[in-house]
Amino acid sequence: MLAAPMFIDVRPGAVARLGPLLADLQIARQGRVAIAVGPAQGASITGELCIEGAEVLKVPDGSLDSAVALGQRLRAGRFEVVAGIGGGKTVDVTKFAAHMAGIPMVAVTTSLGHDGIASPVSTLRHESGTGSYGVVMPVAVIVDLDRVRSAPASLSTAGIGDAISDLSAVADWELAAADVGERIDGLAVAMARSAALVVLHQPGHARTDEFLTVLAESLILSGMAMAVAGSSLPASGGDHEIMHAVNQLFPGTASHGELAGVGALFCTHLRGNADQAELISACLHRHGLPRTPEDLGLSNADFAKAVAYAPETRPGRYTILERLALSEPEIADRVENYVKDVPG
Repeated sequence: MLAAPMFIDVRPGAVARLGPLLADLQIARQGRVAIAVGPAQGASITGELCIEGAEVLKVPDGSLDSAVALGQRLRAGRFEVVAGIGGGKTVDVTKFAAHMAGIPMVAVTTSLGHDGIASPVSTLRHESGTGSYGVVMPVAVIVDLDRVRSAPASLSTAGIGDAISDLSAVADWELAAADVGERIDGLAVAMARSAALVVLHQPGHARTDEFLTVLAESLILSGMAMAVAGSSLPASGGDHEIMHAVNQLFPGTASHGELAGVGALFCTHLRGNADQAELISACLHRHGLPRTPEDLGLSNADFAKAVAYAPETRPGRYTILERLALSEPEIADRVENYVKDVPG
C-alpha cells in the first residue's frame, strides 16, 4: 500500500482552496475545523479564508511542548480536522498535534524550507536539542507559491538543500545495506533519488513558478518516500546527523534545509564521489545556499566538532560517518581538505 495525501495543490493563490477542499473531501462534516497558524505569514492568511466556524489556534514556536499543548487543545475541542498554516515548524507542530488528537491534518505551506511538507515525521525542538517523531502524514497538502515567494530566502527555498541531500541519504542507506545488512526499499530509493535529481538539474531562478513547483513536488515526493520506507532513511543520513549536531551544539546557526545541503556536500566529499560533489556544490552555489562552515557562520573547528558529535544524534543509524569512524584530528583534517576543495 502506498501512503499518499488525498489531495495536492501547488500553485499561486492555492490557499484560497482550503475551504472548498475541506467540503469536497468531506473531511469536516460538522464544521469543527481548527486552523493552526505560525507567528509569521500564517496569521495574515486566516483573513483570506472563508471557513465558517473555524477556530484559529496560535503556534508560538517549533517545540515539542507547543505540539503537545496544541494536541491537547485539539482533543479537548473535539475538532474534526486541523489545518496547519505556515512554515516548516508550524506544519511539524500541527502534524504531531493532529496525530496526538487522532484527527486528520491538512498542511498549508508558506515556505519550502525542508521535506516535512508531506512526511510522516515531525522534527521538534526539546530541552536536549531536536527529535524526530513518527506521525500520520497530512491528508492533503496545499503549497501557495505566492506566499512562498514572499518568504525570506533562507526559508522559502532552503529546501533545495534538503531535497538534494536525499542523494547522500540514499548513498548511506545503500552503504548500510552492504556493511550491516540494512533492508532497502527499492520504491522509496527510487522516489528519493528522483526527488533529488530533478532539483539538482532544474534550470532557472529559484523564485520562478516553474522552479518553485518542481521544488515543492520534490519535497512532497521525498516525504512520501519516507512513508513508503516506514522510516526517514531515504531522506536522512550522515547529512542530517550533521544538521542535528549543529543544531544542538550551535543553535540558531542556519535553517534545516541550509544545514542539510552542507551536510550532504560534506558527506559526498567523504565518500570520494568528486563528480557528484561538484554537481551538489554548483547547485547550492547557483541558488545562494551555504556550502562551507564559514558560509554558516562557523569556524572549521566548530564544524569539525559537530561532525564528531553527529553520530550521537541518531544512535543505531549507519552512515559514512559511522563507517569511517574518524578520530577528532582526522575529522579536522578532512574538514580542512573539504573547505579547500569547495570552489570559491
